[in-house]
Amino acid sequence: MLNRVISNVKTISLIFLIVLGAYTYAAAQTSCSLKVDQLKDTPELFGFRVGMTLAQVTAREPLVRFGRADQFGVIKTSINPHFDTRFDQAKYADVRTISFDFLDGKLVTLWIGYEETFKWPTLDEFTTNFGKALDLKSPWLPKRSGREIACDGFTIFASMIANGPSIRVQDEAAQATIATRREEAAEAAEAEVFADTRTKNYYPSDCSARDDIPAGAKLRFKNKEEAEKAGYKLAKDCQ
Repeated sequence: MLNRVISNVKTISLIFLIVLGAYTYAAAQTSCSLKVDQLKDTPELFGFRVGMTLAQVTAREPLVRFGRADQFGVIKTSINPHFDTRFDQAKYADVRTISFDFLDGKLVTLWIGYEETFKWPTLDEFTTNFGKALDLKSPWLPKRSGREIACDGFTIFASMIANGPSIRVQDEAAQATIATRREEAAEAAEAEVFADTRTKNYYPSDCSARDDIPAGAKLRFKNKEEAEKAGYKLAKDCQ
């Protein structure tokens, strides 16, 4: 009886090891350990790379124009070679739009939308051939309406837009930084209060009575503690 139990335990252990080995092998085959600066150059990206500075992007395409960064350090801009005759039409053949997102002066998202006349017109052809062009060993996995490969700190996402294929290379760490900054700004806005210099009352952000304060008498504080330190009291309408 004991020998049978031992035999069963050995069999179960062996099966477990086989399954674990198969899972580990599958995981190794589907993972992408590349860092964004290791991504291979390919003509379909026109020399643009995530991580470029504003100056480097301008050097690559002088017609790119940038506005000021927003409160989170983000600049978004696009070029439209297909519709703008100032661009080299031969260079950007079958390219509808190229969009650039910068964070603190570094390119963190590159998106290129191609026309339906692009050489790889279907999503299957596009992902297969773009994967080869970028020398990606990992398979594209379904995500929303497209397919994605997640690597070390960045993602590559392919989808169909207006009957044409598109590719997006995105720094995910940068996206997390932007999200954190937005959350912190939202929390700060929620904490701030407005005070009425006539009545010496302050009004939290969720108190609608704050809208009744005349512009000339409205004073802003970062939070209620700052307002109370300055001698203001919570308005009765907000209690």
